[in-house]
Amino acid sequence: MSTDIAKRFPQNPLLSPKDLPPSQDGLRIACLLNPGAFRFDGKIWLLVRVAERPEQNEIHVSFPILTELGETQIMEIPLNDADLIATDARVVRYKGIDYLTTLSHLRLLCSDDGVKFYEPEGYAKLFGLGALQTFGIEDCRVTKIDDTFYLTFTAVSESGVGVSMKMTKDWKTFESGGMILPPHNKDCAIFEEKINGKFYALHRPSSVDLGGNYIWLAESPDGLHWGNHKCIAKTRPGNWDSGRVGAGASPIKTGKGWLEIYHGATKEHRYCLGALLLDLNDPSKVLARAHDPIMIPTEEYETSGFFGHVVFTNGHVLEDDGDTITMYYGAADEFVCGAKLSIKEIFAALGV
Repeated sequence: MSTDIAKRFPQNPLLSPKDLPPSQDGLRIACLLNPGAFRFDGKIWLLVRVAERPEQNEIHVSFPILTELGETQIMEIPLNDADLIATDARVVRYKGIDYLTTLSHLRLLCSDDGVKFYEPEGYAKLFGLGALQTFGIEDCRVTKIDDTFYLTFTAVSESGVGVSMKMTKDWKTFESGGMILPPHNKDCAIFEEKINGKFYALHRPSSVDLGGNYIWLAESPDGLHWGNHKCIAKTRPGNWDSGRVGAGASPIKTGKGWLEIYHGATKEHRYCLGALLLDLNDPSKVLARAHDPIMIPTEEYETSGFFGHVVFTNGHVLEDDGDTITMYYGAADEFVCGAKLSIKEIFAALGV
């Protein structure tokens, strides 16, 4: 019996790589992934991760990287080079250093109906900049507190994978918060209101030796300096989330607690979505966790793509009825899709 309670948009995929122009000549868009979502100026907006690379051939593997000044350089390595390991669609290893096969930036799109999205004029693309973003920026979560939007995103370089932040009020000018959580860390989602005067965020530090890919909670007096870290959700052996877990978008405040839709994967990299319920006043307390996933990759656009068998979200908007979540998600690491979820149905899955 399926536990998938997501009602997918019949128009899916909403966005495919062919729907957007590349950022510059010589590159093509390989994937559209994992958008942040928010309301602004009377519209629904997505901050989509756009992953690009040069056209590939049978002789070389080629991929872009950024200089510290933000200029794009193309690396080209013969496929028969003994120092090249290129067995993963996402990462190549060359002379002991890992490189991403694509370079990601963030691009703003908006919609009047939440289904048809377009690039508005006058809004800049967001590219990696500086030594800690030379392999690009990825998977942005967007949280609005008061009149400020907080953007938390993955910053990638040969030094590692960490969480950086930007702030904006108008989406035209941005203030940089720098790297707020050092490598190895990602999946950072800030709560949409302060709790007892403090900012809170979910995040995922990782260890290759002890521990694992677990969901942690952090608190902050100002949104920039984070501490009092606590591990709140671990992988579950033998279950759909046995390999890794990580936060989705900002938790949703409900009468029963903070509802968090999170992603989990097996060691074979099959990604599904699940649900957690956290205490309203002390979100380090997990009140409930669904045993089964609430969304499973089943459609062809979820099982076949750049990296198949993946549903992954870090963006949603809550509808005016207070129950319907319009969730935007990445499918198969290639497409942007939409689905509706009912908070009441998620509560039933949580047993609360």
